Amino acid sequence: MLALTPDPMRATGPLPEGHPPVPARKIGVLLVNLGTPDATDYWSVRRYLKEFLSDRRVIETSRLIWWPVLNLIILTTRPGRKGRDYASIWNHERNEGPLKTITRAQAEGLAARIEAGALGAGGAQVIVDWAMRYGNPSIASRLTALQEQGCDRVLLAPLYPQYAAATSATVCDKTFEALAAMRWQPTLRVAPPWHDDPAYIEALATSIRDGLAKLDFEPEAVLASFHGVPMDYLLKGDPYHCQCAKTARLLREALGWSKERLILTFQSRFGPTEWLKPYTDETVKELAQKGVKRLAIVTPGFSADCLETIEEIGMENRDYFLQNGGERFARIDCLNASPEGIDVIEAVVKRELSGWV
Repeated sequence: MLALTPDPMRATGPLPEGHPPVPARKIGVLLVNLGTPDATDYWSVRRYLKEFLSDRRVIETSRLIWWPVLNLIILTTRPGRKGRDYASIWNHERNEGPLKTITRAQAEGLAARIEAGALGAGGAQVIVDWAMRYGNPSIASRLTALQEQGCDRVLLAPLYPQYAAATSATVCDKTFEALAAMRWQPTLRVAPPWHDDPAYIEALATSIRDGLAKLDFEPEAVLASFHGVPMDYLLKGDPYHCQCAKTARLLREALGWSKERLILTFQSRFGPTEWLKPYTDETVKELAQKGVKRLAIVTPGFSADCLETIEEIGMENRDYFLQNGGERFARIDCLNASPEGIDVIEAVVKRELSGWV
């Protein structure tokens, strides 16, 4: 039988005279999602878009070409239009974007599970916090807050089921940038993507079944729409496309559906270059033109509903479908902070905290 010895780092005793107080050692879990503007006005949206579109992970075009385009064209014309889009989905009660509302709820849901005893075995106290890669609250501010609460170990959990350099990697970049400014860095772990995790696939399948059961019509087809990236990123070795395809395949198997029933597509393309195909908007129009009258769209690559799911899918693509001959359209919510959604986050966090708790 293996005998466990006490952790020498947890040894306690009287401190030397004059020694400053030492907080109890704790573990932090930092959930990170993409981000949202602080408000819907022109300047708030402009600040957000500038931070987002200045990220070299997001836009890999040469700066000599990209900076004039970004500053002279995009940041002049796009903030007003996107601000109106954000205003159409804004959480006016909290005065924030829905992504911020949902990410906070996910952190609170995970914290409640931990407090109830799902995690934290062995006497280690686990503190859950959340941040946004772009906008507020910033990763640096929440890392500092965790450290000030006594967290000397932090699990970073980017809330992206599929890995992409433009999402997961840039969260790590920003986190390491914050750590570089710290004299005493906490030990860091990064949760890997969970695109094929059984808990995730099961939660998606349950959520889709429940969502479809609430409709008053039976869709003839369901699109699984993932956020797109430029085709060039795939050719450079980004695994995102493969992980999306695997998620879609496993989801079909869990639901017992065919490729014709659950169709993989990619949305949110930007600029003139080729992106991952098939495109969601073009597929929606084509299906309607071919006689499909009833359509539903799910967005498995998003852990929380946001502008790209609520407005782009639920409004923009709904209009495309109806304008091209479709009759009934539905958008199925993301996992969000539902029990199934928290199940997934809990499963990932519990696995990745192994050895710490």
